Formats: sequence, C-alpha cells, structure tokens
Amino acid sequence: MFRIGFGYDVHRLTEGRPLVLGGVTIPYPMGLLGHSDADVMIHAVMDGILGALGKGDIGQHFPDTDPKYKDMESLVMLKTVMVWMKQEGFRINNLDCTIVAEKPKLAPHIPVMKQKLSIILEVEKDQVNIKATTTEGLGFCGRGEGMAAYAVVSIVDIKTDYSS
Repeated sequence: MFRIGFGYDVHRLTEGRPLVLGGVTIPYPMGLLGHSDADVMIHAVMDGILGALGKGDIGQHFPDTDPKYKDMESLVMLKTVMVWMKQEGFRINNLDCTIVAEKPKLAPHIPVMKQKLSIILEVEKDQVNIKATTTEGLGFCGRGEGMAAYAVVSIVDIKTDYSS
C-alpha cells in the first residue's frame, strides 16, 4: 500500500526568538512565533505524515494549549510522529518540501536540513527534497511578516516488496 499526505504551515515572524527551519537554527534577527519552536517546515512535514496516515493534524496531537509542548523542538515531535507511523506499519518513501520566505537566503542551510531530516525519517538524502522560494514581495511572506511551508510526503507499507 502506498499513501500520500500534504502538509502546510505558517507562522508569524517576531523579534526575540531564534529562527529554526528544518531543525537548523539560522542566523537572523527574527524568529517564528509559536507555542513550540515554530519550525514551520517540520510542522508541514508532520502534517503531511499525519495526513498520509489519516490521523488528523499536529494541532490535534500537539495542542498549543498544552504546556508540555511550550518551546519544544519540533524535531522531537517529528520523532513521535515517526514512531506512530512505524506502529501503523509504514515507512517514508519520499518527501518534497517548499519553504516560502523573502529573507534570509536559505539555500546555504538546505544541505544540513536534508541531512537532519534524512536521519529522523530513516531515508537516504536523495529521498528528501527541500526547496526555498520567495513571493517576489507579495503577501505576508513577501512583506517579511511570516513564513510558510508546504510538504508532500509519500509513505509505503513496510510489508510490501517494491523492488520487483
């Protein structure tokens, strides 16, 4: 069996917080506002996996009303989602993710993001694709008010042999 999930997340930029994307802290004078570390990319990936599993979204599983998730690293939450996925009998086939941000330039940080994600997702680096784009100054991302991320995740049944 093969399933696809789509994830999307958005967070406002604010001063006084670190900017964490793809589990990487990026030097920038502003960070993303949220209950956890607000890693918009990891949140989109988690929603993609949960969607493929038919298990709702991260707000259901990691509510921002629960103090135990306050300032939590999103990678920790992603590891939990991975456990659930494996318990359901699936593994990641591939991930394609797009981060929408006017600034800072993210290209230099993408290789480290891919490395971190490939380890947590238990896949080869070529099964993880991360892109960054701008909105050419349009909308809230273009005005530097926030960032968004999109993710498409495909998962496959662990019991199925796809090699033939």
